[in-house]
Amino acid sequence: MKQGVITDCFGRPLSESLRMAAELGFDGVQIYATKGSFSPDTLGAEEKRKYRAELRACGLEVSALCGDMGGYGFEIAADNPERIEKTKRIIELAAEFETAVVTTHIGVIPSDRQEERYRVMQSALTECGIYAAGHGVTLAIETGPEPAAVLQGFVEGTSGGVGVNLDPANFVMVTGQDPVEAVKLLGQYIVHTHVKDGVMHKRTDPKIIYDCFARGGIEALNVSDYFTETPVGEGDVDFPAYLRALRAVGYDGYLTVERETGADPVADIRRARETVTQLLKTI
Repeated sequence: MKQGVITDCFGRPLSESLRMAAELGFDGVQIYATKGSFSPDTLGAEEKRKYRAELRACGLEVSALCGDMGGYGFEIAADNPERIEKTKRIIELAAEFETAVVTTHIGVIPSDRQEERYRVMQSALTECGIYAAGHGVTLAIETGPEPAAVLQGFVEGTSGGVGVNLDPANFVMVTGQDPVEAVKLLGQYIVHTHVKDGVMHKRTDPKIIYDCFARGGIEALNVSDYFTETPVGEGDVDFPAYLRALRAVGYDGYLTVERETGADPVADIRRARETVTQLLKTI
């Protein structure tokens, strides 16, 4: 398995983040592509040549693009035509940069397949997935707001080109799902993973959490009352068991570090890479 890092976690401009990723010994990087310097709306031919050259100079490949639309994902039918078209542009950009994965949060999948929201979301993901497959790309739904079995059934209901970006900490912090069991259920669909850790303090309906994220009002929820993201090794993700489970289902893709909080994210990123490097020698 290769190791990557999300460039935004460094909190620096992309070019500097690429150099930092290389200095820390990562194989690849995941880059946000919905807005900013690396979005389809911003990148011209000259900028694309520049970033390709920088990636080559750093000895890095793109593990995935992040195509997260924010808000309610694909839950709202009226919003989806624009979101689907933007997702298609990001898929095209992924193909240009020779990565086969675009990750995204899609909203909260209902457990009841008869809910209208389920149909709306699956219709949008089916269209995006067919487009992705046509470009040699998989649109990977990031785990988080629903149990693995619900996500498994949702992906199986699409028509190809849709997979899973497995984030074990999201399961631990929000859903209470065992990441090892999630790997067993979702194994054939996992095309990218995150290395992140955390603890749940108080269980609540995940839709409450993700709706607060969608409205931009998560501060009002006092999210720390419910969960805390921690440095790798300080939370409740059993990384040895998790990595063994990934190996058992034949996963050989990226383990991409994500550190969204903390006083010194760079130190935490370095530590995460060192921890995973040692674990990969023993599992």
